[in-house]
Amino acid sequence: MKDAVAIVTGGGTGIGAAVVRRLAEQGVRSVVNYASSREDAEALVAEIDNGSIAVQADIVDDNACHDLANAALKAFGRIDFLVNNAGRTKFAAHEDLDALDSDDFIDIYRLNTIAPFQMIRACAPALRRSGMGAVVNVASVAGVYGIGSSVAYAASKGALITMTKSLARVMAPAIRINAVAPGYVGTGWFEKRLGEDGFAKLNDRIAGAVPMGFATGPDDIAGPIEMLLDPASRVITGEIWVLDAGSHLDIGMSRRPGRES
Repeated sequence: MKDAVAIVTGGGTGIGAAVVRRLAEQGVRSVVNYASSREDAEALVAEIDNGSIAVQADIVDDNACHDLANAALKAFGRIDFLVNNAGRTKFAAHEDLDALDSDDFIDIYRLNTIAPFQMIRACAPALRRSGMGAVVNVASVAGVYGIGSSVAYAASKGALITMTKSLARVMAPAIRINAVAPGYVGTGWFEKRLGEDGFAKLNDRIAGAVPMGFATGPDDIAGPIEMLLDPASRVITGEIWVLDAGSHLDIGMSRRPGRES
């Protein structure tokens, strides 16, 4: 992977930043895309200090997706990997059908589903030329099991999963396309809203509830993403990797052995 080039959307914070750091360890330079987190993205680029660049682009806009791809080509002359990480949600109880309106669905779908399609389309010519072109879409267990922050979010991630399979079929053999479906990921987003103590308590509660016994962090997601991008995984395409420390094993079950019902 040394000297390869990746575009990571939403790359300045959370999972995206962890991916950029992980790829840097393999000699990969990244285009760290951000919409509004300029300071975070530029600080990350300065931290890894490997020639990576931070580029602002609102990838909801199709023209911005092409501009982002062109920025990568202008800086590095190639695009080998694309990580579609940027996303958004609106919190709403699934049973409250009045909590979401059509604008909520449209806004969430634009970033979570349509933007990844636009980014793949914009990068496809360069990815084909790469010889090791690979895409990883960051979906969610919400899209697998119909759970999560809202029905709109779950639906958008479910659509992203289906799109991953569709595009993996038609983009082969030149480009591999896979997705990861994380469960809970303890990012700075939670810490900012809950405070340090509240965040620690949440992680403790999650650790006690999942089979693997720990709260997943951004680095835990970045590792599998790196694996899927690596040319050593050339036999893997159209796959959805559930990354939730085993919590999916309890979905639909009232209890697990050793747990009170």
